Amino acid sequence: MRINLKQRPLAGLMVACLGFAASAAHADDLANSKYLFGDWGGERTRLAEKGITFDFGYGFEAAHNFSGGDKHITRYTDQWKFGSTFDLDKLWGWRGGTFKLIITDRNGRNIGADANIGNNQLIQEVYGRGQTWHLTMFALEQKFFNDRLTWTIGRLPVGENIGSFSCDFQNLTFCGAQPGNIVGDYWVNWPTSQWATILKLDTTKDTFVQIAAYQVNPNYVNDQWARRNGWKLNNPGGTTGALIPLEFGWKPMVNGLPGSYRVGVWYNTSKGNDLFYDVNHQPIALTDAKPLQHDSRQGAWITFQQQITGEAGGKGATVFLNITSADHSTSQTNNQIALGMEYKGIFDRPNDFIGVAFGGSHANGEYAKRQRLFNAANPGQAQIVQSGYEKVTEVFYSWSPIPSIAIRPNLQYIQDPGGSNKRDNAFILGLKTSVAF
Repeated sequence: MRINLKQRPLAGLMVACLGFAASAAHADDLANSKYLFGDWGGERTRLAEKGITFDFGYGFEAAHNFSGGDKHITRYTDQWKFGSTFDLDKLWGWRGGTFKLIITDRNGRNIGADANIGNNQLIQEVYGRGQTWHLTMFALEQKFFNDRLTWTIGRLPVGENIGSFSCDFQNLTFCGAQPGNIVGDYWVNWPTSQWATILKLDTTKDTFVQIAAYQVNPNYVNDQWARRNGWKLNNPGGTTGALIPLEFGWKPMVNGLPGSYRVGVWYNTSKGNDLFYDVNHQPIALTDAKPLQHDSRQGAWITFQQQITGEAGGKGATVFLNITSADHSTSQTNNQIALGMEYKGIFDRPNDFIGVAFGGSHANGEYAKRQRLFNAANPGQAQIVQSGYEKVTEVFYSWSPIPSIAIRPNLQYIQDPGGSNKRDNAFILGLKTSVAF
């Protein structure tokens, strides 16, 4: 891999700064610290005591398809992350205040598109939203009433706070806030942010409820716009409405082991195009007229995680289940389900773990009806009908030679890519790596 630092001056500056900091790292830091560059000779700890912490990281995902598509090729994509958190109480005596800033930079290629696999869910989850700089977070967080109520305002990705889920797997089916995987035209996950405000109330020590409002603007998910403006703190024209999610959460201890249970619903005030009918309630496939408009879009999700063996938060097995359903009239992919397991501390290596997961993304039957009708009327322009589930299996082993580095080879099998049995199944060898500086 080669990064042209002349074309990316901020990346060059950051890499130079990180390289300078590396000279302060010691061998014992590498073996024990969660950061590759250690404590910077104690400077990192001193800054944290004053209220300034840093989050610098790099992630790399490579993939090779042995079957599926029309080319057996290898592709990579990556992401740099430069973040900082400012404790305003420690810095200025602003009680309960925290400011967070994260900038990301993505590069690389998408194997699904380049090999014409036809998959709906990304094989390399870190790809997408414009391979460029993004202002991923620029937000103020304020706590009230003995920290029971938290108000956040600024530029935020939706899945950072609402419907959040880990991203240990490489296939997008098992990564991040699931609604963004199926209605990503308006539920915008990392690294893209939009103006938002969130209220979270801890109803008890184990339960919470939160409600938010996120700006819905097609520009944020336009790759061409992102390449020019993704890093800017601006408010583009063209806002169509607001995404309003409501989430209830419970974090119990079951037999002394932690769990996380979330259920939520969302309502998008923006209009949505019907998949089958036109403005005159006739099939679009036959009339090619403008689609019927719906006044809103909505959906619901559940996200369950529970450690079932071992030591709380340490060695042991954790299982998860994610289910999301979107409205059937406007969402081309209208539901997704994923379940899996991770086991941490395998071979008595505390930072190593394995994972296995199974999932499916459903191609909406309403859109399939439209495709079939179009094919019957236009046999010379017949399309592949997407009807049913794109089924994905992934297994990985995560090896950490030192705590700051994770090297994660994986195998993925994609059956019926895009929800069509007319496409060849894909067998993928992947490699996901991460480094915390």
